[in-house]
Amino acid sequence: MMNYDYKTKPYKHQDDVLRVSWDKTDWAFFMEMGTGKSKVCIDTASMLYEAGKIDTFIVVAPKGVYRNWANLEIPAHMPDRVAEGASIAVWRPNPPKALKQHLISFMSPATGFRMLMMNVEALSTKKGQKFLAAVLESSKALLAIDESTAIKSPKASRTKALLKMSHLARYRRILTGFPVTQSPMDLWSQCRFMNKYLLGDCGDNFFQFQYRYAIMNKRTMGAHSFNQIVGYRNLEELSGLLKNFSSRIMKDDCLDLPSKIYVQRNVTLSTDQERIYTDLKKYALAHIEDAEFMTATNVMTQLLRMQQVLSGHTKSDNGEVIEVADNRLDELMGCLEESDGKAIIWSRFRYDIKRIADALIKKYGPRSTVTYFGDTSDDDRVEAIERFQNGDARFFIGNPMTGGYGITLTAATTVIYFANSFDLAVRMQSEDRAHRIGQKEHVTYIDLIAEGTIDEQIVKSLRNKMDIASVVMGEELKEWLR
Repeated sequence: MMNYDYKTKPYKHQDDVLRVSWDKTDWAFFMEMGTGKSKVCIDTASMLYEAGKIDTFIVVAPKGVYRNWANLEIPAHMPDRVAEGASIAVWRPNPPKALKQHLISFMSPATGFRMLMMNVEALSTKKGQKFLAAVLESSKALLAIDESTAIKSPKASRTKALLKMSHLARYRRILTGFPVTQSPMDLWSQCRFMNKYLLGDCGDNFFQFQYRYAIMNKRTMGAHSFNQIVGYRNLEELSGLLKNFSSRIMKDDCLDLPSKIYVQRNVTLSTDQERIYTDLKKYALAHIEDAEFMTATNVMTQLLRMQQVLSGHTKSDNGEVIEVADNRLDELMGCLEESDGKAIIWSRFRYDIKRIADALIKKYGPRSTVTYFGDTSDDDRVEAIERFQNGDARFFIGNPMTGGYGITLTAATTVIYFANSFDLAVRMQSEDRAHRIGQKEHVTYIDLIAEGTIDEQIVKSLRNKMDIASVVMGEELKEWLR
């Protein structure tokens, strides 16, 4: 490794990863949230620039994360000697005139070091695709995909675009704590982004990859037939391949962090909830053999409605929200009364966030609570984090799809899941907002569960996905959500 002067002293595991990977054309940072993978990537870019190997550093990340690279991560970790002379731009689809001209300049050959941050959603548009391709063609670039499970679907337009243009980059990196969030099939496009040869004969063809590592079964519903994955095989072989071009870092192995403690709190359904939930379940079961009804969209819609009822609301056919008497909010308030210190409350539903905030403000005062979800402006998001981390706010209520990525909330020692989702990546990301570098206390995670309902099925699904991911990554099965 070249003689490199760090701005912030790395942990040993970060230094070890850099020593083995900094000059590799393709590398995956499979580093758990909170182990500092952003710093490793920033130091990689700085090393490559100082070695004369790149002139442009490009980060593509989810919408809620990509600005953090420019505002927080790069200022914290990139050496001043590199950053001070660099040109930096943050993508916007409809930028003001000055930013537009600045972005256009990135489409011409670089005259010095420059850095570009883009949200991955922009690459679902022709405008975003054309711009990034032009930047790559005019650059000697390191292209990094943060939270690379955002491109796990080979059919997604943003994935197709990145696979098509990734060869234009001189160096490629992917960053994620959990590359397998749904199934081992998630890995193909993430690896193909880096290099089509990394996965051997399967590296350039998803269907060959699926055939080798998945067990398929043909199913028929009415006039329709399709192949369904019913299991997996050769996962130890796949795990061995990954080790050739990745660094796997687990918090338990490298950081002296306090423990995670998992607790389940049972919630009794109200009479109204039980009646409505039972009706929805009967409706879904009555149509389960109807091929027209049993589309993925219809199934997810029914599951969503059932979960909404458990959270204390439902929607009419015209979209009007109807409150349903429930005990879940009372159980949440009881949990908070029993806990000391600051707490994060996650829910996938906007209605829940507003209802919980109203209840907490009523009981604890207007300064007690901050919210963080899709409607929250960028300025209000910054203020919410600051007030929770360093100020007087005791409760942080958010949507984990929005607030579960790229922010630090280590002031919390209690995290409560009011309404979960089936997405393992969202769950793990949101857990580790509190459990990361800087946390000094044990963190207690509380799942509110109505027994015999979809609440239990969601947790079971998350547990199964975690077990499969552990096998693929060559790890011991975790005692998680037991």
